[in-house]
Amino acid sequence: MLILVINSGSSSLKYQLRELTDDGVDTAEPVVAKGLIERIGQPGSAITDHAQALEHVAAELEDVLDGRSIDAAGHRVVHGGERFSAPALVTPEVIRAIDRLAPLAPLHNPPAAQGLRALSAQWPDLPQVVVFDTSFHQTMPRQAWQYAVPTTWYTDYGIRRYGFHGTSHDLVTGLTAEHLNISREEFRGIILHLGNGASATAIRDGRSVDTSMGYTPLAGLVMGTRSGDLDPSIVAHLCSAHGYTVEEIDRVLNQESGLLGMTGHTDMRQVLEAAESGDREAEAGLQVASYRLAKYIGGYHVAVDGAQAIVFTAGIGENAAPFRARVLDRLGALGVEYSAEANTQRSDAVRTISTPESRIPVVVAPTDEEQAIAAATVELALRR
Repeated sequence: MLILVINSGSSSLKYQLRELTDDGVDTAEPVVAKGLIERIGQPGSAITDHAQALEHVAAELEDVLDGRSIDAAGHRVVHGGERFSAPALVTPEVIRAIDRLAPLAPLHNPPAAQGLRALSAQWPDLPQVVVFDTSFHQTMPRQAWQYAVPTTWYTDYGIRRYGFHGTSHDLVTGLTAEHLNISREEFRGIILHLGNGASATAIRDGRSVDTSMGYTPLAGLVMGTRSGDLDPSIVAHLCSAHGYTVEEIDRVLNQESGLLGMTGHTDMRQVLEAAESGDREAEAGLQVASYRLAKYIGGYHVAVDGAQAIVFTAGIGENAAPFRARVLDRLGALGVEYSAEANTQRSDAVRTISTPESRIPVVVAPTDEEQAIAAATVELALRR
């Protein structure tokens, strides 16, 4: 069966057309087609909105389909708030709920809702499923999700830790437990989703019990352009003493900070190359990023009552061996030992890079959020 996977960003739309078996398993060559439409609604762009972008997707798929029809569509939606703890079949009420959650993800939820409406108009009889970044983290206990602010901020405004990258963390949890021959229901681990956006999640009994991103994806680790954790008084100081507006600070923290702000590069490969060539700022940026990550690993080792694995995934986690080494070199106090040779080897398979003597296995596991969304879509829309 053919499943269309849609990922609507604030000014972009990524898609994959994937072929799965009736059981929701990938075929031998699952990706039938894929594409990316960028600069939606930007000055000079021919694509004015996500509805028009989906018209382009339909046109691009016409030749690929060659008379076949799409069986269902799965959508990634960034924020499901407390309303959605699992994937959901798309209905008008579900789309309205995503709209109502827009204040929690103003750059992402509105285009996602627009994409859902546009796809419904394009293919009115097509079953659709939404998969939320936040759903996997709904199992966090209150001690992890509540901020130490007036409780009315939570009850009145919904201010709490939500967490993101849930689809990836969920998928990689299962892959790692299977790789280590541990029942998922008994697995304790630390999943490190490291890409341009980055987050760490503490897993106990196969479920999320804490995660580094918070009310928004800005919190936590050092990322490509995002600052991660920050003293909130800095915002007040910049506003009162230096004339910054809230909007300017929000833009800088989200788009001009992280690796970019410290090193001038967003791509980890460029940062590593610059540091190797003697760039002091690049070296300092790597020290900050690896130190911040190592602190989270240590804290989450406590949170899960002793991790059975430390797992690297996503673009940087899977491919940046020198950065992995910098992080692992900081974990000697946890008894972590890794093989330099295994760390540098590339593979598309889940693999262990720690030595037999390591107290905690270190695993590299490839993530595939599109595959996970497609499988969830088959399960919910076509096998009910």
